[in-house]
Amino acid sequence: MPGEVVTIPYGADDLRFRVNHDAVLAGVFTPHPAPPAPDPERVIREALADPVDCARLREAAADARSALILVDDITRETPTHLLVPAILEELRAGGLPDDAVQVMIALGTHRPMTPDEVRAKLGDEVLSRVEVTQHDHTVAPLRDLGTTPDGTPVHVNAGLFETDLVIGTGAVVPHHIAGFSAGAKIVQPGVSGAATTAATHMFSARAVDPLLGQVVTPVRREMERIAERSGMHHVLNVTLNSDGQLVTARFGTTRGAYRRAVADAQSIYGVPAPTGLDIVIAGSHPCDIEFWQAHKSLYPAAMMVRPGGTIVVVTPCPEGVAVMHPEMLDYAASPADALITRYEKGEFDDPVAASLATAWARVREHARIILVSDGVAREDARALAFDRADTVEAALEMAAANARANPSVAVLTHAPDTLPLTN
Repeated sequence: MPGEVVTIPYGADDLRFRVNHDAVLAGVFTPHPAPPAPDPERVIREALADPVDCARLREAAADARSALILVDDITRETPTHLLVPAILEELRAGGLPDDAVQVMIALGTHRPMTPDEVRAKLGDEVLSRVEVTQHDHTVAPLRDLGTTPDGTPVHVNAGLFETDLVIGTGAVVPHHIAGFSAGAKIVQPGVSGAATTAATHMFSARAVDPLLGQVVTPVRREMERIAERSGMHHVLNVTLNSDGQLVTARFGTTRGAYRRAVADAQSIYGVPAPTGLDIVIAGSHPCDIEFWQAHKSLYPAAMMVRPGGTIVVVTPCPEGVAVMHPEMLDYAASPADALITRYEKGEFDDPVAASLATAWARVREHARIILVSDGVAREDARALAFDRADTVEAALEMAAANARANPSVAVLTHAPDTLPLTN
């Protein structure tokens, strides 16, 4: 037998590869084929008209003189060009004109977006109606809000405290740090300082059990505390299918609407999956830009692969490993415990990068990692203590050399957006 041919997304194209006939293909796992909303704008308007745990946004707008809408960046598929106009209409219905509203792109510690990227994300209509700014954590003025009960220093963009009404947006998908994305995550890390982001990320890096897919995690608790201290009490969160099309929308309080959207997301992204596999091939779509995003492929794969097995991450990464965090290549090959010790001693100039390097090390200490990537050079893969192969077939041969006869193999077509249900 020649083996089975599998197709996965790879950037804007598809990538086909053959699983050797000596291997046992345990399955190809992908998010459920959720049908898209036939009228996305109507679904969004209906969500705004039926808020979770609060009054309509227009009623809050009636008592406000200004509003700030937080949106995510190009690393997310959130249909911001649909969400923001609907929010603007709701605010206008409450008496807030467009010139009283701003939009802030919550970059976290990502690179700034180009003008063309901003236009593609928000659309011409939004750019013609409101002022749009970007949160640059390296220069943004930050408000110091002290520390949380769990010791997280809270530094948030000062712009949130110069407006009467803050509304968050985002798409809910499984997330290895927060359990799921969106909700309060648009504030932390979206518009927070690096020290705050590093501290919350370290909760995940220190965790013994994976946080992926959990509704309430230590990280989520910190994020919600920080968002509420920052004055964000409303979110418009959506779910998408594997083609990036809107499925559901929920508006309401930061906690209430988020949890309702999580329930929607669980039915899309939760996939029954085996464990104890020898090899898991994880495609990074839709988190393809750089490994700083593509690393989300590691965590669902780690839930399925046996200790000492192999994870093959298939990702284009046209911008390499981490545009904003190049210095992490100097230490990312270190063991997880050593990185935590250095972090606790304050030895890192970029503690956010150190927190992610720790998470990568945790996975690497569980399973061998092989990259198949046009954008990550061999020497950069080596700096991450990963192996590298030019093709998936070559990676499978490398993995099989260390596996038992007839190794078990699974494929995750959209690994960052897949939640393996392994119980």
